[in-house]
Amino acid sequence: MSLIPERETLTVEFKSDRKKLSDSELLDEVVGFANTNGGTIYVGVEDNGNVTGVCKEHQDSIGVAALIANRTVPSVYVQADVIEVNNENLKLPILVISVPQSRSVIASANGKIMRRRLKLDGTPEVVPMFPHEISTRLSELRLLDYSAQVLSTAKIEDFDKVEIARLRNLISANPKSDKSLIELDDEEIEKSLKLISRNDAGVYMPTVAGMLLIGKKEKIQELIPTAKAEFQILSGTSVIQNEEFSESIISTIEKFETFFIAWNPETEFENGMYRAGIPEFDKDSFREALVNAFCHRDYTQLGAVRVLIDDEGLSVTSPGSFIDGVSAQNILTVEPHGRNPILADILKRIGLAEKTGRGIDRIFEGQIVYGRRWPDYSESTSRYVRVFLQREKPNFNFYQMIKNAEGHEKKNLTINQLLILSVLNDNEKLMANDIMQKTGLTESRFEFSINQLQNLNLVMKENTGSKAKYRLSNKYLNSGKKNDGYSAATKILRPDKDYEQIVEAANMNDGVISKEEISTLLGITPAQAYTLITQYITEGKMTLVQSGRYSKYQII
Repeated sequence: MSLIPERETLTVEFKSDRKKLSDSELLDEVVGFANTNGGTIYVGVEDNGNVTGVCKEHQDSIGVAALIANRTVPSVYVQADVIEVNNENLKLPILVISVPQSRSVIASANGKIMRRRLKLDGTPEVVPMFPHEISTRLSELRLLDYSAQVLSTAKIEDFDKVEIARLRNLISANPKSDKSLIELDDEEIEKSLKLISRNDAGVYMPTVAGMLLIGKKEKIQELIPTAKAEFQILSGTSVIQNEEFSESIISTIEKFETFFIAWNPETEFENGMYRAGIPEFDKDSFREALVNAFCHRDYTQLGAVRVLIDDEGLSVTSPGSFIDGVSAQNILTVEPHGRNPILADILKRIGLAEKTGRGIDRIFEGQIVYGRRWPDYSESTSRYVRVFLQREKPNFNFYQMIKNAEGHEKKNLTINQLLILSVLNDNEKLMANDIMQKTGLTESRFEFSINQLQNLNLVMKENTGSKAKYRLSNKYLNSGKKNDGYSAATKILRPDKDYEQIVEAANMNDGVISKEEISTLLGITPAQAYTLITQYITEGKMTLVQSGRYSKYQII
């Protein structure tokens, strides 16, 4: 039984063959896999994972592979193998089909285009891919830039003079903008930024990006009805604020930042002559998360960019899944690329987005410098990307350590250095492999960063060779890391033993448990409970079944 996975996922499918799986159903699954992330089909296995075997016809793996190649357009070339699996002392054959992810949109020979997705309960299904979703898929594969498309029914007159003036003011005021744009007249700016482009007849017309940035409000609502945004404040289950917008990106971002300031109080800390105002949420992190949401959202998909501030923290949700090659696990290390390249380039040139394309680094930096948890992308699905910034007290000593080091060196620490310091702040001592696993850094990047941190006297190395471990410097530890009143660590976590208690408690409620219940059960803080939950989700021991203020988690 160990030869097959325990359950179905987005990349794993079980198909029963007791009544002989039809060719059309098999092709639907293959096309769905090819149009999503690829994966493996196990023919001869029931939905519950029970092995019942594959029929004699499907034991011809070469014939099955040929059938799939001949009846898919473009042809999908799979690897098919028949293996034997033990089930109650019987050896039963099953057919294992490995389907690669396609770099184009695949259809079956009869014209059906399918894709895979996860249902609300976390189980997968194969569903039709509708016409507007084809554009989405091509954008995910970086084969189509929807933001560069010409709006055939729009006119230059649909641009708003007020929004053009807002654009100019932003360029003038932002030190990171391309100042050469200031000298251009309106038409030249529109051409330079590709807010307009020639249609097939050679006439300049607004692009999707142009309409999103300087279009009249009513025209944006008419021509790009998906361009919506929401700003919400919740206290418990009570809605404190709920604003909806369908207007230019620049105008919406300015309004959201105004709302954000009103709901982001600062706490002042003093240590001798050292004084700092530390916000509830880092404003630069919020701005980058917001700009990323508008920049990389799927404008062919219904939904809204949504900012939610509640008792647990702040989340920014953007319609559309991660694009090809990007996931919640590699978002910090993957080469930066977006769904809407033209829109991304415009936002960089006018100073709204990071020119390096590493706005994600800035989001993480804004959390780490205050000793807070990293931004959490684990709630993202195939329908949206969500980043969550947890509400928690800062660790002032950790913040002071970083600012003292940056002040001494007269430059900011790199994101890799901050990641290492963060994991060492949460763990007394770690070996190199443990740090690399937690941060996702390669060996060469880790070695460079850890050496720099040692030179700055921020990190110390104990022992050498295979027994070498790293920890934060004595100076930091002696400053009262555990006793500054802002560190959440009041009890040492024991993930394996804690998990046993959590499972026992959850089984009394159909395997479901909340963060608050874990906190009470183990006698730890909510922040520590969230740390355990994040680890268990990563390890596949737990999954989110109900999001929001009263989140629930299912034991796997």
